[in-house]
Amino acid sequence: MFKKIISLLTVVIFFFSIAGCVSPEKETKEESPMQKKVAKYEKVKLTADISQLSEKEKQMLPYLFKAAEIMDVVYWKQTLGDKGAFLKKIDNEFVKKFAMINYGPWDRLDNNKPFVEGYGVKPKGANFYPTDMTVEEFEKWENDDKGNLYTIVRRDDEGNLNAIWYSEAYKEEFTKAASLLKEAAKFAEDEGLKNYLNLRAEALLTNKYQPSDLAWLDMKNNNIDVVIGPIENYEDALFGYKAACESFVLLKDKEWSDRLSKFASLLPDLQRGLPVDTEYKKEIPGSDEDLNAYDVIFYRGDCNAGSKTIAINLPNDPEVHIKKGTRKLQLKNAMKAKFDKILVPISEVVIDESQRKHVTFDAFFANTMFHEVAHGMGIKNTIDGKSTVRKALKEQYSAIEEGKADIMGLYLVTKLFEMGEFDKGEIMDNYVTFFASVFRSSRFGAASSHGKANMMRYNYFKENGAFIRTEEGIYTVNFEKMQEAVISLMQKILIMQGDGSYDEAKIWVKEKGLVMPQLQKDIDRINESNIPVDIIYEQGLETIGL
Repeated sequence: MFKKIISLLTVVIFFFSIAGCVSPEKETKEESPMQKKVAKYEKVKLTADISQLSEKEKQMLPYLFKAAEIMDVVYWKQTLGDKGAFLKKIDNEFVKKFAMINYGPWDRLDNNKPFVEGYGVKPKGANFYPTDMTVEEFEKWENDDKGNLYTIVRRDDEGNLNAIWYSEAYKEEFTKAASLLKEAAKFAEDEGLKNYLNLRAEALLTNKYQPSDLAWLDMKNNNIDVVIGPIENYEDALFGYKAACESFVLLKDKEWSDRLSKFASLLPDLQRGLPVDTEYKKEIPGSDEDLNAYDVIFYRGDCNAGSKTIAINLPNDPEVHIKKGTRKLQLKNAMKAKFDKILVPISEVVIDESQRKHVTFDAFFANTMFHEVAHGMGIKNTIDGKSTVRKALKEQYSAIEEGKADIMGLYLVTKLFEMGEFDKGEIMDNYVTFFASVFRSSRFGAASSHGKANMMRYNYFKENGAFIRTEEGIYTVNFEKMQEAVISLMQKILIMQGDGSYDEAKIWVKEKGLVMPQLQKDIDRINESNIPVDIIYEQGLETIGL
């Protein structure tokens, strides 16, 4: 009997010990809303094989990383102002993390909604202009430099508007960055890279960027590349005039770059073959185009805010486009991370099972590459010769241009398949992958130019029968009708740009550049599936093994 009692006690003790182990798990606190927002960004290590680099090239990298960090400092000033004072106001750990991801108190992938107490609507002009300045005041102001990419606008002591060159506004930061670039140039074994770094340093001090842009196009054999300085104008949603600071440090993937090089010589003929009247395609891009694949090892500034850039098409200077063309850089490791962690899971939610096999990385890579190629094609100046397209379309330019690049990119891929230049996969891969990508970018919200462009395209595709959608929100691409829609949409945009039709662009973006209820339901289903909205990076010298 005694043994039975002991045995019974042992079982009871064991039972309660198990219960004791389980109960803390049940008491685990539920994630806060801000924790959930931070968790929507998948962390990815930015690594690359640096064994291909020489000792001097490895010695160059710390200088480039430090210069890139300075672009981050300037970008905070451009988008918000005083970073330190802003962060000191935030006590919550996850609010602070989310603010770092977004470079401020506005959620860039949710229509710039403020998430920090005390902040209202994000100023359209960011911190490039006085917040009390009206559009009318700016347009009446007579100043030749007011629309320059490299000036900020401030009020003087009398309250009058004043244009200040970047080299003066950010003198301390740009002087340090220029010095670091010149130090990096001393380790450059490639003469093209050495020349570019020295000229880019001078550009930061003089606001004259075209010589360094041209030198950057001349680089052909460098293993390391760096994009640095004031470049894209998305942050300026008021006029689209001001360039925001950013930097990428990149390592060339020679194998993939060799695959891409054959396409460069085809671009002038592809431009001439665009299905629009001659006057809308008369600006034949330079034949000195450069298509390359890279692994990116460091992001800072504008390219690191919210949604991360996965491809580059630069320079933006339209004069350089016509003289020499552009360079298209595909960021292969970043692209693969977004494909695996975001696009494939999205396709499993919204694409019909019979077409999911057509969602491939090769198609995603090609679509993204020719999106960048398309930025350098079409038309840069209005056909009446009175203005650039950028200035004619004002704040609507970015959404229209991104829409053009997306749709023309798919058109170019289609033509290359017809020409027999693509020998892998099938064209249906590109169409289904392209359509699945509409959902990925639409999650960026209406505050993003890329998001607006995707919403406008989704609505255009719907109106033209390019897809079939079930009541459950499962999509099947109608290849023939989508192909027709691609051509007609591209024609619409090219003519709008060539005519400089600002009013038409404004109405189109207002009416169609938003999430309609049907699309919102599908985006909600994607979000409920806990698919990351984008990625954030673990990056730095230690991450790459230095």
